[in-house]
Amino acid sequence: MSNITRILIVEDDMIIAANISLQLTKLGYEVTGIESRGEEAIHHLRQNQPDIILMDIHLKGQIDGIETAKKILEIYDTPLIYLTANTDEATFQKAKETRPYAFISKPFNKLDLERTIALVVEKISDNKKENHESNTFIEGLDDRIFIRSNGKLIKVMLDDILYIEAERNYCNIITTADNHLIVCPLNSFCEKMVSKDFLRVHRSYVVNLKKLDAVAESHLEIKRKVIPIGKMYKEELMKSIRKV
Repeated sequence: MSNITRILIVEDDMIIAANISLQLTKLGYEVTGIESRGEEAIHHLRQNQPDIILMDIHLKGQIDGIETAKKILEIYDTPLIYLTANTDEATFQKAKETRPYAFISKPFNKLDLERTIALVVEKISDNKKENHESNTFIEGLDDRIFIRSNGKLIKVMLDDILYIEAERNYCNIITTADNHLIVCPLNSFCEKMVSKDFLRVHRSYVVNLKKLDAVAESHLEIKRKVIPIGKMYKEELMKSIRKV
C-alpha cells in the first residue's frame, strides 16, 4: 500500500457519500471515487485498485452491498468496511461471511469514521509485517510444492493435498496429515500451481479433484469437509470431473 491510503466509497445516497469524501480528504486520505451501484464499484475496483472500500450494505440496484462485496472478493482481497443502518441479524450474519475489517453504523460522526479507518489502516500494516515472517510458497513442480518455513524448504506432495482454503492474504493447505498456512493469496496460488488435478471451485477454495468424495448441486465433500461450489466455477468443475 502506498503512503497515502486510497479509499473507494460505494454509497447510493449522494449527500452522505459527498460528506464522507470531504471528511476523508481532510483526514489525508485519497478518495479514488464515489460509486452508487455495485456493478460500477466492481468496474472501478478493476481500474483503480483502492486500498480500502467503504461499502453501504443496503445498496439499491441489481446487487446490494453484500453481493457486491462477494463479487469483489473473487477478484481482489481488498479490505472492506461496511456502512450500516438498522441492519437485522440475518443481514449482519450474511455480511460477516465476506470477512469485513469493520462496520460503521449510520448515522456516524467524523470521529467514528476517523477512528475506524485509522484502526483498519493499522491492521493492514500489521498484516503486511506478519507476511514477511510467515511461511511462503516457493515453487510448484509436477508432483510437489515447496514451502519456505523458518529458513528451510518443506516438501509437500500434491497427492497428499486435499484442498486449499483462502484466508485473506493467506492460503491454508489441508493435507491428509497436517495443515500449512502460507502467505499467498489464492489467485497467486492458482497461478503457481501447475497440476491439472487442482481446480478452483469457489472464491475461497481450490480442491484436489482426485480427493472428491461427493458432489451435490451447490457443494462438494472431501473427507467430510463440506465445500461450497461458486456459480461461476460450477461448469468448469463438471467438465473436469468427467475427465478424472
